[in-house]
Amino acid sequence: MLPTTHPLSRRIAIGAAVVGAAALLPASPAPATVALPETRQQEYAAAAAEFGVPESVLLGVSYLESRWDTNAGTPSTSGGYGPMHLTDVAGLAAEPEHPEHGEDRRGDPARPARPATGPAGPHVDRTGDTPPGGQTLDAAAALTGVDEHLLRAEPAANIRGGAALLASYQQALAAPTGPASDPATWYGAVARYAGSDRADAAAAFADEVYRTLAEGASRTTDDGHRITLPGRPGMVPQRSWLDRLGLPGTPRPDGLECPRDISCEWIPAPYQAFGDGDYGNHDLSDRPGRQKIEYIVIHDTEGSYDTTLRLVQDPTYVSWQYTLRSADGHIAQHVKGKDVAWHAGNWYVNAKAIGLEHEGFAAQGTWYTEAMYRTSAKLVRYLADRYDIPLDRDHVIGHDNVPGILPANVRGMHWDPGPYWDWSHYFDLLKAPFRGIGLPAAGLVTIDPDFATNRPAFTGCETAGVPCPARGSSSVILRTAPAADAPLVNDIALRPDGTPNTMHISDHGARASAGQTYALAGRQGDWTAIWYLGQKAWFHNPRSNPAAKWALGLVATPKPGRATIPVYGRAYPEPDAYPAGVPVQAVTPLQYTLAAGQRYAVGNVLPSEYYRATTFDGSSPGDWTVIRGDLRYVQIQFGHRIMFVNADDVQLLPSPIGAPH
Repeated sequence: MLPTTHPLSRRIAIGAAVVGAAALLPASPAPATVALPETRQQEYAAAAAEFGVPESVLLGVSYLESRWDTNAGTPSTSGGYGPMHLTDVAGLAAEPEHPEHGEDRRGDPARPARPATGPAGPHVDRTGDTPPGGQTLDAAAALTGVDEHLLRAEPAANIRGGAALLASYQQALAAPTGPASDPATWYGAVARYAGSDRADAAAAFADEVYRTLAEGASRTTDDGHRITLPGRPGMVPQRSWLDRLGLPGTPRPDGLECPRDISCEWIPAPYQAFGDGDYGNHDLSDRPGRQKIEYIVIHDTEGSYDTTLRLVQDPTYVSWQYTLRSADGHIAQHVKGKDVAWHAGNWYVNAKAIGLEHEGFAAQGTWYTEAMYRTSAKLVRYLADRYDIPLDRDHVIGHDNVPGILPANVRGMHWDPGPYWDWSHYFDLLKAPFRGIGLPAAGLVTIDPDFATNRPAFTGCETAGVPCPARGSSSVILRTAPAADAPLVNDIALRPDGTPNTMHISDHGARASAGQTYALAGRQGDWTAIWYLGQKAWFHNPRSNPAAKWALGLVATPKPGRATIPVYGRAYPEPDAYPAGVPVQAVTPLQYTLAAGQRYAVGNVLPSEYYRATTFDGSSPGDWTVIRGDLRYVQIQFGHRIMFVNADDVQLLPSPIGAPH
């Protein structure tokens, strides 16, 4: 998460207030001969017939934008509204800013801290941004005669607006129109709908739409409508229509580390010395030959795509490997995989990770587009294969899962991509879905609530204490007892006074997220307990709508005779491992402890390593080398974040089969 600006997207309340206001808005020109649709599927069919668009094309475009969801009339991370993602970036630019606290993104006390506050302080003006496809809402309003407020908030109106846009794009290309026209001839209009400024990005978007048309899709939307798009295997889109858009075709540079079927460009982060020993904004290395890459870290930008690109090109700022654009999923690479970017706030993780920044705003209750989810998943699959990284939540983690390096750093660690990132859907796209074993008495549980219906009552997306939009979430809420009115559990690092954590959107100390696996600590009725930050934490897990899957695996527990053992935020070597002239990096426990009788799911067994990189040219003793010790560490799912314990302190046991109470 880049702590730059938090432009607050315009919120449109829906319900009785909107329904009442709609009576005052201009009437939409629906044909008098068409009956009012009764279902969302019929709304797509009616809009397709009205504006002369094949229904499959309209459904396919909408699926790639929103998966047909309404998202309660609230905007995406790039200012798109409704199932058709009608964009209103002009409205976003005028919204107030919300600064985020700074975090030392390098996460290595061996060098001066590198907080990501940007060259101009914690606020970056995005009013000058002109993102591709940033303003389609007003065009849809002009084409349909429907007020912009209704286009944002009312799904049927939004679908009509998207159909009108597609029809206008097809007409501008002088391509065949009409609901019975061949969907294959709509490739150019579909590509234009992405709003891309590059031919390869527009083509990548259109190819995903036509992949959806070929494979088909069926799901229930976030407001309860079942929609089906029958597949048409073998359909070949007529890609020649793309040429008529006149978009620039930028040659793909050599050495770009992206899969061939996504849109990607090279915008390098500068490696530059400033004098007095200071430099930025990443470190050189030779991974994976020098050090194995273990993690892919998912971030959101907390700024627009254009702002994010400006920041990563500033040598005084921080860095990450890739930035992904919300509107069409286009990707820019900034740092080679062999080098170490400064993004996660933990040097041990940075040295063994690749960072992906997704255009978005975790704190604002916005949603992520399907186009970005898909290109991100393709990139992660490519990276996982290239660097032999397992596709699970022990290795593909959020910034919110990265531990603080020292007790003083824990509170300031970032929490993006936030509770509205759909981890379950993301892993489906990664072709690594979360699976259970079907045994109700297994010793582990993998969190996996139904994203659409799981809607925790978070607060503070706009104003402190004010409820956030009611939207789907990957997070389950953890309580001190098996009751809905029981206090939330306490994260001692976030609330040292021992009081319960809260439902504020940024307060993640009482949450578990989809894909994370925990050791079972108890069951009572519709409630399940897990071991979490040294305590039992209960979440609602009814059989009628389970929030988790039963799992088996290894657990770590203190060796016999040890009442408690320390927990660490980094897996550094013992002092004797450091060569002469290289300062020893302290192995300092965090403020948590793991007590006898508790168990935590094991994610990995890791060597103790410290990548020494403190100078621009590698001239300091030991620089550009990996210092390895005899210590081994066990990565565990200790709270919302992963943490490490000394392998000599724990027993690794198969998770017990049984139902603890």
